[in-house]
Amino acid sequence: MGDVMVALVGGTGLGEALTGESEGELREVETPFGKPSSPILLTEIEGQATAVLVRHGEGHTFGPSQVPFRANIFALKSLGVTHILASGAVGSLRDSIRPRDLVVCDQAIDRTVRGPKTFFDDLAVHVGFADPFCPGLRGLLVKCGMAVGTTVHTRGTYVCMEGPQFSTRAESLLHRQWGADLVGMTAMPEAKLAREAEICYALIAVATDYDCWRPHEPGMSPDAVLESIIANVEAGTANAVALMKEAVPRIAEAVGPECGCRTALARALWTDRQAIAPETAKRLEPLIGKYVR
Repeated sequence: MGDVMVALVGGTGLGEALTGESEGELREVETPFGKPSSPILLTEIEGQATAVLVRHGEGHTFGPSQVPFRANIFALKSLGVTHILASGAVGSLRDSIRPRDLVVCDQAIDRTVRGPKTFFDDLAVHVGFADPFCPGLRGLLVKCGMAVGTTVHTRGTYVCMEGPQFSTRAESLLHRQWGADLVGMTAMPEAKLAREAEICYALIAVATDYDCWRPHEPGMSPDAVLESIIANVEAGTANAVALMKEAVPRIAEAVGPECGCRTALARALWTDRQAIAPETAKRLEPLIGKYVR
């Protein structure tokens, strides 16, 4: 399918759930930003070259603030990835978004304070981010959602907070007042780095509960609440996997190289090319090579 390579990024167990008995190659990748969260599984889904990355590492060893986001995205870029379908668990901030529903996010609010959020510590680079998720990929996911046996919401604003603690009730209510529909901890800076890497990126949010703005059912013990959330994560992840499997074989035709995500750096690299140090150009070659040769 041409030069298209799709990456699937999500939580622990994603590789097994998505590829089943498919054969593949586990690739260890070194980057200027360290090692990615996990070895990357190179495989195929219905003939489409696919890479699978477990965001939190094997055994879920990385908390949201410790995920090596730069290494993850740089590693995928260096392997030739052109499109990313990501999934992530979220709390719902709306009655209409029920646990186990999926949301194809269209907007985001970044409240994270962890750093860094860019590949370009040594350069002035300002990518456009008005639409943080690739419109073409979003449109494809919305179409494919009709074939999945669950509710798929076609838009939603994701507020990314700093973890690992969950929201206070005041924060949860504030997020609702801002117009946010979901709250999570991993979409940023992942989506920003994907844009800097000129990779189309879309997010399937998996609602697991109603965050803390809405009280739990009366009489539910803390253990029962946790069991319910875990069950929702498992069921919601299965729904997200089904949606990804529907979308992956269609990406090459639906989202081509003319997508603006694929040329995000064309007008974003403000540093004079002659002022870019040779060692910087070499280190970042997978990202900026076509602009500084």
